[in-house]
This record gives sequence, C-alpha cells and structure tokens, in this order.
Amino acid sequence: MTGETEPGRRAASGAEDALRATPRAVTARPLPPAPPSPQIIPFRRTLACGMASLTLWLTQGMAMNLIAVNLPQIQGSLGGSLAETSWLSAAYMAPNVSMSIILAKVRTQYGLRRFTEISLTLFVCVAFLHLWVSELRSAIPIRFLAGIVASPLSTLGFLYMLDAFPPARKMTWGLSLGATCTMLATPLTRLVSGPLLDYAQWHGLYRAEVGMALIALATVFLVPLTPVPHAKVLKWMDFVSYGMIATGLGLLTIVATMGRYYWWLDTPWLGISLAIGLAFLTLAAVTELNRADPLLNMRWLLTPEMLHLTAVLFAFRFLLSDQNALLTSFIQARGFMNGQTAGLQLIILTCTIGGGVLSALILHPTRVPPIHTAALVMIGCGAWLDSLGTNLTTPAQMYVSQALVAFGAGLFLPASLLQGLGLTLKQGPGFIVSFIAVFLVTQIFGGVLGGAFFGTFIVFRQNFHFQHLLESITLANPQVVASIGQYASAYRPFVSDPAVLNAQGISVLGQQVLTESSVLAYNDAFRLTAWLAFAAIGLLILHLLVLKALSWRAVPGTATA
Repeated sequence: MTGETEPGRRAASGAEDALRATPRAVTARPLPPAPPSPQIIPFRRTLACGMASLTLWLTQGMAMNLIAVNLPQIQGSLGGSLAETSWLSAAYMAPNVSMSIILAKVRTQYGLRRFTEISLTLFVCVAFLHLWVSELRSAIPIRFLAGIVASPLSTLGFLYMLDAFPPARKMTWGLSLGATCTMLATPLTRLVSGPLLDYAQWHGLYRAEVGMALIALATVFLVPLTPVPHAKVLKWMDFVSYGMIATGLGLLTIVATMGRYYWWLDTPWLGISLAIGLAFLTLAAVTELNRADPLLNMRWLLTPEMLHLTAVLFAFRFLLSDQNALLTSFIQARGFMNGQTAGLQLIILTCTIGGGVLSALILHPTRVPPIHTAALVMIGCGAWLDSLGTNLTTPAQMYVSQALVAFGAGLFLPASLLQGLGLTLKQGPGFIVSFIAVFLVTQIFGGVLGGAFFGTFIVFRQNFHFQHLLESITLANPQVVASIGQYASAYRPFVSDPAVLNAQGISVLGQQVLTESSVLAYNDAFRLTAWLAFAAIGLLILHLLVLKALSWRAVPGTATA
C-alpha cells in the first residue's frame, strides 16, 4: 500500500502468521517459512472473508447468548426454575473458557483447513441435537458439548477478518473489525429472540442456530483460509497440563455462574468447587513452570507488562457488564422483554460498529493510551447517566447512555489487542498460545465474573434500600395512610371487608417499596461502574507518568554509556 514501508509490511504479515499458526516455543526443527501474503487482495476476496468472519462471529455469539439472554422465558418450556435453568449457561461456559488454549496447537499440527472443516462439522451436528431437547436433564449435557465445539469459531472469526486485508492493514482494519464483530452478537441476539421465542420457545431459538451453523459450514468450504505450514508441536504433557487448566477454570466458571442463584455462603459445594479449581490451577502453573516446552509460558505471563495487559483486558470486560448483565437485568426488572427493546439494541449495534470503524481509522501503537482514555470516559459517562434512572425509566430513555457505552467499547478492545499482539510478537510467535489464553480467559471469565459480582451487589443493595425505605413508612404518617387508601380503592368493587381492603393496600404499598428499592440498587450498580471507569482512567494516567519518569531517569545513563 502507498506510504507503507517494507519492514512495516513484513511485521504485519508476521502478526497474521503468528495468529494463524502457533509453533512451539522450543522445537527440534524450525518450521518452514510461511508463503508471503499478497500485497494486494482483490475486493471480492476481502468482501468474502469479511462476510465469513461476520458469519462465524454471529454464529458463535448466538450459540453463547441465545440461552443467556432468555433464561426467564425458556425455563417454563424446559420445566425448571431459574436457578436450575441457569445450569445451561454454566454447562456451556465451563469448557468454552479454556478450549482455545489446546486448540491453538491442534490447529498448528493438523493444518488450518482440516481443523476448520472438522470443527464446523462438529458444531453443526451438536446444533442439530438441540432440536430433540424437551427437558432440562437432556439439555445440560448438550449445552456442555456445544461449549466445546463452539470454541474454534472465535479464532476462525479473527483469522478470516485478518485474511481479508493486505499486511499493511491487518493490524488496523483487520484487527479493529475483528474485535468489533466479537461484540455484535449480544444486541443482535436480543433483537431476534422475541420472534423466535414466540415461534417455538426453545426450539425456535435453536432452529435459528442450526441455520446459522449450516451457513457458516458452507462459508468455510466456499471461502478457504490462506494455508499456512503446520508441524508436529503437540506433546503428551500438553494434554496433562490442559486437563488441569480446563478443570480449574471450568470449576471457577461454574462457581461464578451459579453462586448468586444458590448463594455463596449457603451452599457447601460452591466452596468445595472453588477450592478444587484453585488447586488444579496452582498445580497446572507449577507443572508449566518446570517444562522445557510449556503449553503456557508462565514466566512471560507473570512479567509486569503482561500483568498490566491482563488487568486492562479484565477491566474492560468487567466494565462492559454495564451493557451485558446490568442492562439486561435492569430492563427485565422493569418488566420489558427483549422484543420491547428493539430500538435500544439497534442503537447499541450501530454505535459499536461506529466505534470499531473509528478505531480502524486511527489505530496506532502510539495512540493506544489516548484511545483507552477516551473509551473509558465514554463508558463512565454512559454508566453515570444510567445511574439517574427512576421507576418510570424506559429503554428509550437509555439511548444516549448506552450509545456512549457501546461506542467506547468499540474503541477500547482493538487498541488492547494491538498492545497485546505487540508484546507477544516481540517475544516470538511461540508465545501466541499464551496471549490467546490471556485474551480469552479475561474476556470469557471476566464477563462471567462481572455478571456474578454485579448480580450479588444488586441483591445486597436492594436489601439495604428495602430496609431503609420500610423504616420510613409508619401508619402515623398521613401520607402513608393516604397512599394505602388509594391503593385499596382499586379493590373496593370486589372486596367489602374494610380489614381485607386495608391489607390489600398495605400489600400494594410493599410491592411499590420493593420496586423502588430495586431501582435504587441498579442505580448504585451503574454508579459503581462509572466510578470504576473513572478510577481506571486515573490508574492509566498514573501508569503513563511512571513510564515517563522511568524514561527520563534512563536518559542520563544512556548518554553516559
């Protein structure tokens, strides 16, 4: 491309090859060099790969979110309570959170095309199994299988988007649009869920997923990825290490997903699962630290730069709970279903795309801090506006606030990915598995943990506000007596007993107090999100000042040397 240097093109090409093929950190024989990427890609190829990436991301996102955003609506058709139905989300997320760690080496050893076709075929088969589910007991194991076979779609979605652009634009347009696609499935799922549920409840949701899976399968056969060299990189100890990592992360994910439903301190198996999960992760870390050719390079992951990047990615996903867990539960608590929030979801969808496109236009390694700052300001301001809600708030009144959050999210993630890939490629392509682990664990587990934290926070704050409001209600207050009489008057045509009428009025007043305490609790959660975003800005500025001070101190020594 015009204005790009040859070293810049080689670096971009190397980033793509590192994402596609993950060679071992230490191997007996070096991998053969990958064929150079073409400098000019036909527009037809760009469009085909871009659409393939979007299709894969939407398929993967719908597989994850069709259940998560519709738990209250499908629990009746599956014959379970809300807590029991939540096992569907836990069963899906438990294997999904760690599968990509081992799949990176599997993809390298057996070839990208074979890996793509087999993984999509398995995904289609499991999607079809959902159509025969009619009860919760059979749904849970199928959701577990779905979490396994859906994991490759995330990586394939990124690879197709990178393959759509020449080397000079892979780390700008390719990275930004690929990251943006990861955030489109959630609002789109909420948009289509209403008609699908009306059509056939659970089976309506999964007929749509089967259709998306078939389209994705046809796409990967018609639009193959550019082949890359593959080599024998798997070791038998990789499976031992991965078994411990998968068990540990899976148990932690189940605890984080189910804790607020069974309550953290009331259910002994939650504590036992947490202890076993941490023990397995500790054992995996010790094992990997003592391997010459580890699955995950723990020493690199524990460097200050990687710890900082991990904190940034985790903070982003945690803050985005404002738009995922908090927004959904607040709207449902106000009595609005997915079909009544179409306008809000369209706003979120549009602004997320807008943030991704702007990121593609301005993304550069030197601009990562200001991009992060601008994104955090938007997320914080949007969350603060949401914290001003009342019991009369409707989805239409959240357009501006959620537009800010969505635009900020579209800006933030590509810059974080660029920073992470830059750190990874400095070490060599053998470290890409470790970076994939950091990215996926922070995004998947961070989302689960964010939902668990804010769900628990809302329960505590709702109880606090409920007790506080009840203390202010007394029958000695004329306004309280007048309110009870007003509420009771609605039942006067049906009830003649004055005592029963008064009891009905008190009951309705109690429901009003409960509703008001719920709104206040959500306002506290949104306000906490805003303060966390502003605190992240302060930490970012402090980090930059420390780096600047260190660079100033290094200058005299360098000059003397």
